[in-house]
Amino acid sequence: MATRLVQINMKAHDDAALGRFWADALGWGLDSEAPGVANLEPVGFSYPDPTAVCIDLVASPEPKTVKNRVHIDLASTSLADQAAQVSRLQSLGAGLVDIGQGDVPFVVMADPEGNEFCVLEPRTEYMDTGPIAAVVVDCANPQVLADFWGQAMDWTVHAVNAEAASLRSSQGVGPYLEFIRVPDKKTVWNRVHLDIRPYKGDDLPSEAARLQKLGATPVELNDPNVHWQVLRDPEGNEFCLLTPA
Repeated sequence: MATRLVQINMKAHDDAALGRFWADALGWGLDSEAPGVANLEPVGFSYPDPTAVCIDLVASPEPKTVKNRVHIDLASTSLADQAAQVSRLQSLGAGLVDIGQGDVPFVVMADPEGNEFCVLEPRTEYMDTGPIAAVVVDCANPQVLADFWGQAMDWTVHAVNAEAASLRSSQGVGPYLEFIRVPDKKTVWNRVHLDIRPYKGDDLPSEAARLQKLGATPVELNDPNVHWQVLRDPEGNEFCLLTPA
């Protein structure tokens, strides 16, 4: 049994408006599967496919109170492209933000609802990822999370050290999943979280049990309409185990 990262889930005050921003930002298509849920994926994309990690925006009235522990890094092909992206994103409603990053080659921004993201300078490893270079998770111990997620999914673990770790689809396509060590601790439910999905023919309860043996803990929502499993990784980051497909 195995899973793979298929999408990130982002809470939004206005899912339709935020969806339009991200669709324009990424050049992706925007759809709605239900009231209060906006789906973003590349145009012509056949879900699920490792060439992209999609985005689900879910309406929520809860305010954003702290820096998100999960964010998106956008790729660029040159310094000129990076500058052009920053300018275009500002015209769409994004803003520059200071999170204490100091003098760095990437640009830290926030979308219209304050969700942080980065526009990276050109890096060789991200030249074939598509518009999203990486999904980045703040953590206390990258090595522990790389070990957990490397067993939870069939993605390949790349460089791992005390400061950072990265994984990518075993097919060598799409964005990276990266864990970056930060000093601040997790204090609230993550407004942005990972959604993973087992393969068609796998069993959801069995997969949930396997993940718990690896170190995940279940989250009981007591909601009969929820047909997926909510868990937390070894550092308490919530994620959803979706139905197999």
